[in-house]
Amino acid sequence: MNKLLITMTLAAVCMTVAAQGPRRGFQREAFTTETPMVHDPVMAKEGDTYYIYATGMGIQQMTSRDRKTWTVLPQPVMTVIPGWTTDSVPGFSNHVWAPDVIQWHGQWWLAYSCSTFGKNGSAIGLLSSRSLRSNMWKDEGCIVTSREKRDNWNAIDPNFVIDDNDTPWLVWGSFWDGIQIARLDSTMHIAKPQTSNLKPQIKTVARRYDPSYKPSEPNPTSKYAGTNAIEAPFIFKHGGYYYLFVSWDYCCRGAKSNYRVAVGRSKTVDGPYLDRTGKDMANGGGTLVIEGDKKEWEAAGHCSAYTFDDEDIFVCHGYSVTQNGAAMLIQRPISWTADGWPELK
Repeated sequence: MNKLLITMTLAAVCMTVAAQGPRRGFQREAFTTETPMVHDPVMAKEGDTYYIYATGMGIQQMTSRDRKTWTVLPQPVMTVIPGWTTDSVPGFSNHVWAPDVIQWHGQWWLAYSCSTFGKNGSAIGLLSSRSLRSNMWKDEGCIVTSREKRDNWNAIDPNFVIDDNDTPWLVWGSFWDGIQIARLDSTMHIAKPQTSNLKPQIKTVARRYDPSYKPSEPNPTSKYAGTNAIEAPFIFKHGGYYYLFVSWDYCCRGAKSNYRVAVGRSKTVDGPYLDRTGKDMANGGGTLVIEGDKKEWEAAGHCSAYTFDDEDIFVCHGYSVTQNGAAMLIQRPISWTADGWPELK
């Protein structure tokens, strides 16, 4: 778990995230493992190298040539945290959550979450880079913020998706009113409406429960976030559909976690997303994809999905039974049913 950000480059007159030497609190050397501990992993491939980015101090990163043996790097993505993040999110310091990474128009874009546990005063930040190998990232500021008592959603857990018209979108959210989606502009920020006095269009596409349903059990992790226990959206295109994966229930409790992943699909990127029975995810729908088997994994969630070398891959973290609930990397091939639903091999 390693993260921090930003060195000054006068020629560009901008803030740049650069890999620097080891700092107090970070590991001093890279190490390799076939069983990496990781939380909220996303993956990318550049050349012959795979990259994982994950929650940690300044954003944890690791690399692999075969997706089997991973080198956990000592330096975080962010070697200095930009000042706007702590100004926008009281209590946030340098533990950066739930990144996402995508290549679009010849550039890599990395979104990340700034928050404090159980509260929705949060922000999603943006970095850009020409190459993952260089680990040189430019601070692109804030994509979207949420405010306590102003917004009924939480600006964390971002995921980029590019639609069939080459338009970028951002889907995000955790608890409150669930999963949100908005169109982005060419700079990967929330697109402004054509009429200046209108707010950007932000739409709820998934909730844990139907809005009329009131769970009887309280949230065991936070008295602030309520019981709409859905988060960590990820949209994956396949066979003419957009598939929205979400995580249900509660993470971050080690062996007590009951995280699991559900999915729905839509012909359009902004929904509606329907599960296998036809129920709208905005009304609590969702078809189960993975949950803890209580043998190897207590629970599993916060997923991503990719096509690498003509194979569809599902990635998430699981809470290990044998490692006392430690969060560890899970990778599973995706197969598709005859009627187009994902199953894990």
